Amino acid sequence: MTVLNGWENFYVIVGSSAGALIGLQFVVITLLAAKPIPEGDAQTGGAFATPSVVHFGVVLLLSAIASAPWTGITTVAVLWGSIGLSGVMYSVVVARRMRVQRAYQPVFEDWVFHALLPFAAYMVLAISAYAAFTHERPALFFIAAAALMLLFIGIHNAWDAVTYHVFVGSRREE
Repeated sequence: MTVLNGWENFYVIVGSSAGALIGLQFVVITLLAAKPIPEGDAQTGGAFATPSVVHFGVVLLLSAIASAPWTGITTVAVLWGSIGLSGVMYSVVVARRMRVQRAYQPVFEDWVFHALLPFAAYMVLAISAYAAFTHERPALFFIAAAALMLLFIGIHNAWDAVTYHVFVGSRREE
């Protein structure tokens, strides 16, 4: 498919980064698993840790889809649109989990990076996938932007979680 020609390097770099960050996140979570989990903290994982892995996984999936040898844009756009709509629904679930959990009181930055920005990235992905049927080239740039946005959101949120556990969690144990 000629429309995806030239995007190979972008998706190799972005997809490889997402895959490596998924592995790194598992290493960090494994190291933190040795610490005892205070009662009530277990449900915060669904609100703050799991979404980062999901965002990295979505970027990896988007990269794999873009790297496959498709013959047309239709199937690719439908897959990207399905991922975008699923991500929008998942963002709503994460926002609800953030509100319901009681172990940590989210601040404005948490709401922005864990709820608002992922919602926006998945919306851009869904809308761009729809637009790809008529405006292929611009839609591909927006899909790439959504993938990068999810990658950077995941990096921010993973870093935020690790620093929280290192600085706040270690003090709580003392």
